[in-house]
Amino acid sequence: MSIRPVHLGLAAARRVALAAQGFADRPPSGRIDVRHFRRVLGRLGLLQLDSVQAVCRSHYLPVYSRLGVYDRAALDQWLWHSGEMFEAWLHEASILPVDREPSLRWLRARARAGGTWAGLAALANERADYVASILDEVVCRGPITAADLADPRPRTGSWWDGRSDGKRAVDWLFRVGDVGSRRVGNFQRTYMAFKEVVPASVRGRPTPTEADAQADLLEEAGRCHGVGTAADLADYHRISLREARPRLEDLVDQGRLVPATVDGWRDDAFLHPDATRPRSMAARALLSPFDPVVWFRPRAERLFNFRYRIEIYVPADKREYGYYVLPFLLGDRLVGRVDLKADRTTGRLLARGTYVEEGVDWDWAAIELSAELDRLAAFLGLTEVSVDLRGNLASALRSFRRG
Repeated sequence: MSIRPVHLGLAAARRVALAAQGFADRPPSGRIDVRHFRRVLGRLGLLQLDSVQAVCRSHYLPVYSRLGVYDRAALDQWLWHSGEMFEAWLHEASILPVDREPSLRWLRARARAGGTWAGLAALANERADYVASILDEVVCRGPITAADLADPRPRTGSWWDGRSDGKRAVDWLFRVGDVGSRRVGNFQRTYMAFKEVVPASVRGRPTPTEADAQADLLEEAGRCHGVGTAADLADYHRISLREARPRLEDLVDQGRLVPATVDGWRDDAFLHPDATRPRSMAARALLSPFDPVVWFRPRAERLFNFRYRIEIYVPADKREYGYYVLPFLLGDRLVGRVDLKADRTTGRLLARGTYVEEGVDWDWAAIELSAELDRLAAFLGLTEVSVDLRGNLASALRSFRRG
């Protein structure tokens, strides 16, 4: 018997999605601690890692967007040293609860069979003895950085990313699960034996089949997104759409997802049965480019009518909005965007370009964005906010801040 789809209006779908991501949760009333970090990771499932820190390391921002000002050192201590979390290659480089490790084994098995970057697989196949020696060294000496290897073997020819053979070897070993990784100091990656980051109690659990592991990950994506298309849910853990579709059908048959339709969406959707449907949303946040709300750009455009691209790798003279642009969430809408830079030398948060979307009240956006910029500056330990003239909201924002 076919299940009748649940129908959602677009605004209702936005609220479902934002609630699933934690934006309807009660704000912390006291000191923010590990309990709050756990709550956020329970909502997001993982934090994507990225080395660009025009504002700050990207994994700090989704937690800030949901909790407000907190101690970044306390988050790092929990992420890297509590034993509750581990780093894996999932939605790009990610950190996630260590209990999820069994569901990722199929990914590591595929990587070992060549299903990862061709250059890494070629190194493992063509220079197996060298890679084995690197593994032995990491196990014996770890935690160790790639630069501290006894034989890093810098490449003498041209290579697309300039990495040494040692760095490529440990990257391969990390992707196939032979070594673990932990960040220290200034986000520096160290490597050690896999058992040092995933305890025996987890490593000893049965390995699920590919189908079961993918189904578990897709259900988690449904919970984290609240509602989404097959493409939305598949992207969360980078499962191919071809593989995701039959898993999603099984999840519907099992009652773990509910079929849905959303006004204006061409493709059918899936609603998590535990998703809440708030009548309103009072969120206000600047979002990292790597926040799950916006990291799958087709979803952001479909859900919020917000076309968003990160322009880090676009030549400066061809950028539309700026180098590191954060979408501005207000209520249940993405109402604007800000090109931001933390100038730690001068202690200023630089709003180098401020933009409001068509149809949004400029005064309302300026008032709320001003408050959010002040809050973000406090989070980053900066003492001043500087608003440049670029962008269609700049004049109203500057006028409001002058009083």
